Amino acid sequence: MQRTILKIAVLLSLLPACAFAQAKDQPNILFILVDDWGWTDLSSAGSKYYETPNIDRLRKEGMWFSQAYSVGPNCAPSRASLMTGKYTPRHGIYTVGNADRGNSVDRKLIPVENNTVLNPSFVTIAEELKNAGYSTGLIGKWQLGGKGKGADAHAQGFEHVVGGTGGTSAYFYPYNKDGKASPHEGITSGQEGEYLTDRLTDEALKFLNNHQQKPFFLYLSYFAVHTPIEAKADIISKYKSKKGDAYHYNPVYAAMIQSADEGIGRVLKQLDALNLAEHTLVVFFSDNGGMGAVTAQHPLRGSKGMLYEGGVRVPLIVKWPGKTRAGSQTDTPVIGIDFYPTLLEVAHIQKPLNADVDGQSFAPLLAGKTAAQRDIFWHFPAYLEAYKGDKRNKDAFRTRPASTIRSGDFKLHQFYEDGHVELYNIRADIGETKDLAESNPGKTKELKEKLEAWKRKTNAPVPTRLNPEYAPGSTPGGASSPGARGGASEE
Repeated sequence: MQRTILKIAVLLSLLPACAFAQAKDQPNILFILVDDWGWTDLSSAGSKYYETPNIDRLRKEGMWFSQAYSVGPNCAPSRASLMTGKYTPRHGIYTVGNADRGNSVDRKLIPVENNTVLNPSFVTIAEELKNAGYSTGLIGKWQLGGKGKGADAHAQGFEHVVGGTGGTSAYFYPYNKDGKASPHEGITSGQEGEYLTDRLTDEALKFLNNHQQKPFFLYLSYFAVHTPIEAKADIISKYKSKKGDAYHYNPVYAAMIQSADEGIGRVLKQLDALNLAEHTLVVFFSDNGGMGAVTAQHPLRGSKGMLYEGGVRVPLIVKWPGKTRAGSQTDTPVIGIDFYPTLLEVAHIQKPLNADVDGQSFAPLLAGKTAAQRDIFWHFPAYLEAYKGDKRNKDAFRTRPASTIRSGDFKLHQFYEDGHVELYNIRADIGETKDLAESNPGKTKELKEKLEAWKRKTNAPVPTRLNPEYAPGSTPGGASSPGARGGASEE
């Protein structure tokens, strides 16, 4: 007996010092990222058409961030900044593919070159958590690089990957509009009629079942509600019989939302069934605002692809049992780069692989404390196409190169094609309807100087070269049109 006790003591002494702390102090992390999900696309955020009972329940059990922002107005930059904790000029990802999207005669400037792959030299939050003893899993969309480039999800810290692609061309098996094999890693078989959101939820349940022995970081990155707008027929039928309004009215989009909400409900229920819920921090977040062709974010101005509030203010809910007060809300602005330092703090990682981040931890907010006030920034030196097929969206023109700063209650937009700026008081004018640039020259000057200083600090590239093919007034989205700062249909 004494020899057995001695042997156990020796074995325990060989374990890493963090092994005991992990089980006791490091919570599991379930990060649910939805795609193109707008700020008001929740029942609890005011929608009378969309139905989201499971996400609404999560909000009642956790903390609602009323002023949460994505780092980019579209997918790829937001995800790159989420993974690295750095603003877009640091990694150079501003969009998917080329930065000169749209009709060439309608581009006054030649945009800056866009990176399509997250440089492997960046340390991701997944790598940080993996290094600290977490099991790491990505289920769903990656968007930051593929195999052979050293930047796929495996290379960037994820041990378990299902999906790992930049998008999907179909939501029904085999998830390929051409009927070819599934493009998604780990999905080599499926049932006819199988819906992608449901399949990803199934894979998430498997991950939870198989990773209970040590802390886990599950990045559940749904493709929903990004295009193609496709949903299950029975749910579409339900919404066709339900009356919409001027802002929420698309039955297929509503059905996509319902399927995602049901999937999230199943995952949260599984946490309860496995007795993991009380030791799991849950995040619900969107990568950018809703797409204006299918939804609108009234009273916010604009939609996906824009730096107006409708393009970057997004839903954020965090539930951390024992830390967040049920049904609480914070009005403190936070932005996607803040997740990196927040999760480091939550996981008690005091010596990270990379401490050089632009974000600020909002862990104090989760405990009901205050966080230091700071300015937040956006930089988009590129172009995106205009929305297609929906004339109800008055801002449906192609996105132009711009930078933006939010400082206190004020927000300033700087547009590069003509050099003009716009200033809004977000607290008094959430819809950004009253431009104060001329009536408040002092604040305009202050914010413009802050924005210029930030661009110098981050080496933010600014487009200055004129496009020789530019033809003013050739399309409705010409530089002289107020709508020219509009939303985009793609990434």
